[in-house]
Amino acid sequence: QVQPVESGGGLVQAGGSLRLSCAASGLTFSSYNMGWFRQAPGKEREFVASIEWSGAFTSYADAVKGRFAISGDNAKNTVYLQMNRLKPEDTAVYYCAAGRRWPVTRDGMDYWGKGTLVTVSS
Repeated sequence: QVQPVESGGGLVQAGGSLRLSCAASGLTFSSYNMGWFRQAPGKEREFVASIEWSGAFTSYADAVKGRFAISGDNAKNTVYLQMNRLKPEDTAVYYCAAGRRWPVTRDGMDYWGKGTLVTVSS
């Protein structure tokens, strides 16, 4: 089984931006729907954004609409999460995941990365 690998997390001040990347060598992203999830301390893992395998459909959690954008590059087997106008409440470990089902849900994914930490200071 393939495990996606996230990168790009770090410390940023409120109002700043980060771009997260998720790569999975050997996993053809063109055959999978991709999702980003996050988990803050003391909270359950929650859905952030997703993209259908063809790129025709995307979905976002209400908390990030207008600020985050998901995209993918099939040739590189990489999915991105551009995060703008970050808020302290965005602080969490961000996970990427791949799955065959649409729509993307937390409990319906097939492969999970280990996560990358995003910390937004006030």
